[in-house]
Amino acid sequence: MEDIYLSEADKEEWEAERYRLACDRIAQIPEETVCTGAVQAYFAEMAAFVLLADRAWRIVESGELRRMTLPELQDFNRELYADILPDHYGRSYGDPDYAEACLGGSFGRLLSWLYAELRGMIPAAFEQDRFNMVIRMELLLEVYQTFVCAAQEDGQSAEGVSERGMPQPETIRQILYWYASDYCEPAAFDRTAGLLCPERDFALKIVMESDLSDLRYLYYYGEYVTDSEMETARHLCGLSEEKIKLMADTYTEGYRIGFEAGSKDISIKKTVNIRYALGFERMIRQAVLNFDRIGLRPTIYRAGSNIFQGRSVDKNGFFGANPNRQFDYDHREDLALILDKPFVERRLECMKSAYERFRSEAAVFGGPAVVEIFGEAPFAPQTKENACRLSEKQQKLSVEYAVRAGALQNEYIPGEERSFTIIAFPVPDIGPQYGDIFDDIVRINTLDYRLYQRIQQRLIDTLDLGSTVLVKGKDPNRTDMTVRLHELRNPAKETNFENCVADVNIPVGEVFTSPLLRGTEGVLHVTRVFLNGLEYRNLWLRFEDGMVVDYGCANFPDEEENRKYIRDNVLFHHDTLPIGEFAVGTNTAAYVAARRYGIEDKLPILIAEKTGPHFAVGDTCYSHAEDVRVCNPDGKEIIARDNEVSLLRDTDVSKAYFQCHTDITIPYDELGEISVLTGTGERIFIIRDGQFVLEGCGELNRAFQVLRTDTDMG
Repeated sequence: MEDIYLSEADKEEWEAERYRLACDRIAQIPEETVCTGAVQAYFAEMAAFVLLADRAWRIVESGELRRMTLPELQDFNRELYADILPDHYGRSYGDPDYAEACLGGSFGRLLSWLYAELRGMIPAAFEQDRFNMVIRMELLLEVYQTFVCAAQEDGQSAEGVSERGMPQPETIRQILYWYASDYCEPAAFDRTAGLLCPERDFALKIVMESDLSDLRYLYYYGEYVTDSEMETARHLCGLSEEKIKLMADTYTEGYRIGFEAGSKDISIKKTVNIRYALGFERMIRQAVLNFDRIGLRPTIYRAGSNIFQGRSVDKNGFFGANPNRQFDYDHREDLALILDKPFVERRLECMKSAYERFRSEAAVFGGPAVVEIFGEAPFAPQTKENACRLSEKQQKLSVEYAVRAGALQNEYIPGEERSFTIIAFPVPDIGPQYGDIFDDIVRINTLDYRLYQRIQQRLIDTLDLGSTVLVKGKDPNRTDMTVRLHELRNPAKETNFENCVADVNIPVGEVFTSPLLRGTEGVLHVTRVFLNGLEYRNLWLRFEDGMVVDYGCANFPDEEENRKYIRDNVLFHHDTLPIGEFAVGTNTAAYVAARRYGIEDKLPILIAEKTGPHFAVGDTCYSHAEDVRVCNPDGKEIIARDNEVSLLRDTDVSKAYFQCHTDITIPYDELGEISVLTGTGERIFIIRDGQFVLEGCGELNRAFQVLRTDTDMG
């Protein structure tokens, strides 16, 4: 760790000296022959990668990066990421199965872990973050030297192939463990500063200072760049100033209105966290100007790429193309090598220290404003036998950490004071009609919210007459759900459902509630759905008293593998989760657009949830802000902000929240009915056979007529 008594200048000089010494030593590794052939080949390749990252450092430091031609930038970018691209991945140490085959059962998983961590040097090089370069160089040297010492002590020659002359695997695991533990604190400070401090302006400078018509700027981030990011940037450069402003205004106004609708004071906030994909800089630049006019400065951080930030197929921050989603999937549980109770406590201590350091910045942080993308090729992961997997005990620790970390964040950034917004746009991978689809999505994102507000109020008025809602699928959908609603003690002033228009969740198009758990039961089924970037086929969940009691899908031949897939990626290692939300989606225009272009499998949850009824498992929509009074435009207060689980926050907050919320949508064409049962026994139908039949909602069926016309003409 760094000496806290050194001056900043001395620290920089010390880090520079460590950097130079580490580089010099690593450069010698490929010429050495102390270790066995397979192990030496591994370390030679790791050394070559580190020297490549060092070359990236020097290219950025010298200013050469900005002088390189577009073809030169493209070649260098591909060189940085070549080893994990799908064509090469089967021969990469990043593939845990390949590492195991090459390095043996004792070391393959450990050294694949190290490989993945070293790749965190790429963003460090481009951000000129010498500290995060140095600690990874020194980690490699420590592991390598352990192998060298073991070989030397045994007197083994370079030709030896036995297990003799090798260190104990536990010795290597301990090195990785203490690396993660020792540097947990600076990592927590970096991540927290990236979230809260506008001064961390690496990406902001690229957005605001680059010539966005010169697409070389895409390579200044250090992210992987493909034709998709290039074409996205070209497309936005070709849009009129009016359309760019429309896109940005919808995004920033949604954020502002989110505060207004939630009765939260945006005037006390000073920062907003912007998250986006490369290629959208022209819109982001306009959004930065918009936010500035309402008194908010942007923070922009990079999506996670190391053990401290976590790796995920679903990116969170600013990000380029994913060179290989299988790589991220294979390493998503790398914490399994080091996760124990002391490490959980260490992470939480570091997180608290970071928030204490940035307490004043946290107090004026408004929340995230997210630009999602969709249209990439669907990803169905392979299960790698040798990928790290959390044990049952570690899964419980992971859940404990998530719950306590969420509570800690809420202590410094209270949920009742923050908001967010999310908007989504397609990328060129969606197909040859990209331009038309993009225009349609802009149209859908800017639909007349007053029309939807009026229709949705009619739905709410009807739903509020009931005590129970029935949701049934039709062949082949097996959904059969009973949803129990809260009792309205004063129907003239209270409601169960929020009238959701274009604010935090863009586009318009849903009414939602947090149902009572007791009495909510049945089976939820969808034939095909994509959740957080992962495909599920014939996904089903069974509920009793609002809690998941059983589940399955048809992704893998082995039923236990299917259950693990759901437990890991839908339940997030919890034994069960409650239903946190029931909603009726009303955006038939989005549904029809998806069908017209054949992109149903590529819609993000943000839009897909509006294309039919949906249930969310996990926290309620009002998580950490249940005590904030929320009203619909008609003045009625939404009283269904809690369920029996979230109410536990008053007695044991550790049991009240799960830090997850996953929407699962039943598309209209798989929907048999939605009906409400009133206290008098009357059954009022809202949807039948995928059509809105409630009086006053017929306008929503017009989009279906367009779809039928298209089908007839086809």
